[in-house]
Amino acid sequence: MKGRTIILDHLGDREAAALMVDGQLEDLLIDGDAPRPGTVYRAIADRPVKGQGGMFLKTPDGPAFLRQVKGLSPGQVVLVQVSGYAEPGKALPVTQKVLFKSRFAIVTPDAPGLNVSRSIKDEAERDRLLEIAHDTLGDAGFGLILRSGCAGADSDDIAEDISAMADLATAVATDDSAEMDVLSLGDGPHVLAWRDWVAPAEIVTAAGGFATHGVLEALEDAAEAEIQLPGAGSMFVEPTRALVAVDVNTGNDASLAAGIKANMSAARALPRALRVRGLGGQIVMDLAPMPKKDRRAFETALRQAFRLDDVETALVGWTPLGHYELQRKRARLPLREVLA
Repeated sequence: MKGRTIILDHLGDREAAALMVDGQLEDLLIDGDAPRPGTVYRAIADRPVKGQGGMFLKTPDGPAFLRQVKGLSPGQVVLVQVSGYAEPGKALPVTQKVLFKSRFAIVTPDAPGLNVSRSIKDEAERDRLLEIAHDTLGDAGFGLILRSGCAGADSDDIAEDISAMADLATAVATDDSAEMDVLSLGDGPHVLAWRDWVAPAEIVTAAGGFATHGVLEALEDAAEAEIQLPGAGSMFVEPTRALVAVDVNTGNDASLAAGIKANMSAARALPRALRVRGLGGQIVMDLAPMPKKDRRAFETALRQAFRLDDVETALVGWTPLGHYELQRKRARLPLREVLA
């Protein structure tokens, strides 16, 4: 099946969305039991964590943890947003950098200024978008980022999106209650698919779409640790409690270039493998043997692969044992929790 297809369906009683590209599962969004990323709380500072510069907070949905906090005292009210999914048994990760995202616009209350996505190169189009932003936002005082999906979009649709996000930001910013509360809920998978998967695609909304478009079979494959790479190599992606282990093997390829070929294939395949499995946190790659002179080419391929991935990922670097480490935001619900 060629082309892009977005399927909006459910896995059991969980809302879910899948992106299929040329018959392959490219991305997957599944609703969880935990608060959704993007949820905004009026929280209460609880207790600081000495030595880490963090603070535990009280929210209506349980404890949250705020990193790198200064000037916050226990009992103080603080506005925070859920930034990802928590590890089992740990507090919700939150941030004070609250953003209000939609398909065309991101309103940034704490970062003033109007910006247009760098992927929009046409100067006339950039000028059109900035004019829409100035006319719609006025003197609201918020910052605004116009997303890549604005290119060629209808002016009224963009203005409506900006206005909706600005109104939400205003409602949250002007709330002056001192009680902890949920001020805004994060978006579910169907809205996230509409918001973030903006490239042209066939949209399937009929019930049972996962079964008829091959998503269920793709999920069975994703539940397995082994991923076959082009050529003879393979890659195993196995989450543990502490980290995600990625083991790259050359298979029955005995050529001198077997190691670098398998590692380059693994670099290109890793972002998709992590997205579909919903994996984040610390990631350690045990690569196939290759000369040190080939490391730069591998890093370049890995960097290019993650540049197209929308989940924040830091390429940390090499360990003394020759492993490669990454740190990835927990922006997806782990697939193994859903299929368990």
